[in-house]
Amino acid sequence: MSRIRGLGRNTEEKGGHTMRFKKPLIAVSLVTTFALAACGGSGGNGGGGGGTEGDVDQETLGDTGSAQDASRVDGPVEIDGATEGGNINVISAAGLNTMHPSEAYYQNTSTILSGLITRQMTQYVYDEDSKSMVLIPDLATDLGTPNDDFTEWTFTLKDGIKYEDGTPVTAEDLVFAAAASMDRTQFPEGPAYSNDYLESGDTYEGYFTAGNTLDGFTGAEADGNTITYKARKPFPDLPYWLTFPAMGPQNEQASADPAAYARKPLATGPYKFDQYTPEKSLTLVRNDQWDPATDPGRTQYPDSYSMEFQVESEQIDQRMLADSGDDQTTISYDDVLNQNYRAMEETGRLVVGGFPLTRYWAPDYRKITDVRVRQALALAYPYADAYKAGGLIEGVTAIPGQALMPPGTVGRKDFPAIEDMEDAGTDVERARQLLEEADAVGYEIIWPYAKDDPQSVAAKDAVVASLNDAGFKASPLASTVADVSTVRSDPDAPINVRTAGWIADWPSGSSWFPPLIESTNLKAEGTGSNYSIFSEPTVDEKIAEIQEMPVDEQADAWGELDEQVMTEYLPLFVTGYGGVAQMHGSKVGGMNIDNTIGQPTWKSLHVTQ
Repeated sequence: MSRIRGLGRNTEEKGGHTMRFKKPLIAVSLVTTFALAACGGSGGNGGGGGGTEGDVDQETLGDTGSAQDASRVDGPVEIDGATEGGNINVISAAGLNTMHPSEAYYQNTSTILSGLITRQMTQYVYDEDSKSMVLIPDLATDLGTPNDDFTEWTFTLKDGIKYEDGTPVTAEDLVFAAAASMDRTQFPEGPAYSNDYLESGDTYEGYFTAGNTLDGFTGAEADGNTITYKARKPFPDLPYWLTFPAMGPQNEQASADPAAYARKPLATGPYKFDQYTPEKSLTLVRNDQWDPATDPGRTQYPDSYSMEFQVESEQIDQRMLADSGDDQTTISYDDVLNQNYRAMEETGRLVVGGFPLTRYWAPDYRKITDVRVRQALALAYPYADAYKAGGLIEGVTAIPGQALMPPGTVGRKDFPAIEDMEDAGTDVERARQLLEEADAVGYEIIWPYAKDDPQSVAAKDAVVASLNDAGFKASPLASTVADVSTVRSDPDAPINVRTAGWIADWPSGSSWFPPLIESTNLKAEGTGSNYSIFSEPTVDEKIAEIQEMPVDEQADAWGELDEQVMTEYLPLFVTGYGGVAQMHGSKVGGMNIDNTIGQPTWKSLHVTQ
C-alpha cells in the first residue's frame, strides 16, 4: 500500500497491504523490482512541489505527515487561479484492485477513495510552505481527545454530512465501519490496525464473518454525534488510522452485500462512481450531496475523472511526453521510466519527491529456514542492474539501504544487515561461499513476476542471471499484472520468495513491525502483510513490549528492534527505498506530492484554462 500505504500500505512490484503500504500497494507496480505508481509535485501549471532530481531528500523519506493542525475544520477550500470544469484523465500500468473501503489498501485504491470519493474522520492536506502533508480534521470537529494512556479517543461528528443518495451520515455508521474493518475473512487484504489495537480486535471476527452482527464488538461506541474508540493497548497514532477509507462511515444496510458495495461504494466526498470495470477503468462525476463548507481539505473543480488502467508503461511515457489532445489534461501516478527521465524533466511537467517506501524481497521463513541462504540471496540480488532493467532511476525512484525503516523515520538506526555489506552491494562470490557453507548450492528460488509487463520481465531477467551466477537455481513464476497480488498473498502458492513494498501508514515504527513481521498478522486465509510468513515468539514479545512503553521511549526501541531482526533473522532484505518521478499534462494544475504515500494530491487537482 502501503499502505506501496502502505499505504503501511502495500505496493505491487513492477515488480505491495501503500501505506503505507501501506496492500501495498495500494496496486502500484508490477513484479520484480518496482516502478511504483506514485505521484507528486507540480510542473509549470499550478501548485507547488515540482522539481528535479535534487528534490528527493534521501535523509527524510520516513519523516512525513507528522505535522498536525486541529484548528483547520471548515471549508470551502479555494485555490488561486483554479476554475471549475473539464475532465482529468488518469492512466496507469497498474490495475485497480478492490474499491471496497474496508479492503482498499493499495496506494491507488486507498488514495483515490479518500481523496475524491469517501470522507473519513481525519485527513491529510498539502502545505505549500513545507511541501509536505499535514493532518487535519475531516468529518470530525477536531483531531480527537485521548485519555491519559491513549487507550480511549473521543471524537465529535460534524452535523449535516450526507451520502450521495441524501442519507444522513451517523455516528453509528462509523461504529459499523470499525466493526467491518476487523473482518479479515471478508476483507483479507484490508488494513488490520483495528484488529491489532481496538478492543475485541483479537476475538471479534468482523461484522460479516460474525454473522452480520455487531454482537461482540466493543472497539467503538456512539452516543449522539460522539464516537469513542476503545483500544486494548496504547494507540497514540489512532488519528492517523482514521484517515483510511476502512474507518470512514458506511451505512449498514447500504453495504450489506460486500461484493456489490465494492463495485459502487456510496460517496461522501466531492465525486461518486459513474462507471467502473474492476482492474480496468473508472469514471467519476460530481457528487451534489457533498457540502464544501464542511470539508477543509477537498475541492471539486473538474467536472469528472476518467481513469484507464493496465496501460503499457512505455506507452504512458510517450503519451505524456507528446502532450497532445486529451493527454494535455492527463496525469499518471506511475514513475517515468529511467530512459525517459531526462526528456520528461525538460518539459517542466515532471514531479519528483520522496515518501516512506521500502521495497523488499521476503523469503518464505517456513521454507528457506537457513539464515545463510537468506543472506546469500540478499548478496546475490543485482540491485543496480535490477533498478535499471525495471525502469527505476537510481537516486530518485530507487534509493539503496538495508534497515527496514527508511531514513528520516524517528528512532531509525543505520547498520549493515549482513556484516560488511555495502548498500546495494551485490557480491555473488560471497553469496556462493555462504551457499557452500550451508550445503545449499543449487538452491531453487521461485518468485512471481508479471509476464505482461516489459519492465517486470527485464528485471526478472537481470535477477535470474545474478542468482544463477551465485549458485542458486532461479525459477521465476510467470504471472500477470492483475494476478500478482493474489499469488503473493496465498500462503500455499508454489513460490518461496515474495516481492513486495511497504509504505508506512504513519511516521512511527509501529507502522512497520507489527504489520510486516508479527506472527499474529498471519491468517489462515492469507499471508496478511507478513509476506515472509515470519514467526518468532521472542520478536512478537518484543513488539508487544514496545507498544506498552511510554510513547517517548518507543522510537528508539523500534530502531533497536530493526537492527536486531535484520541482523539475526533477515526475514526480508531491502532492495531499495522509494522516491517518485511522475508526469502530468500541460493543462493540469494543483498536482503536488503527497509525501505520505507517493500519490497525487487528488484534492487540489484542476484543469487550467
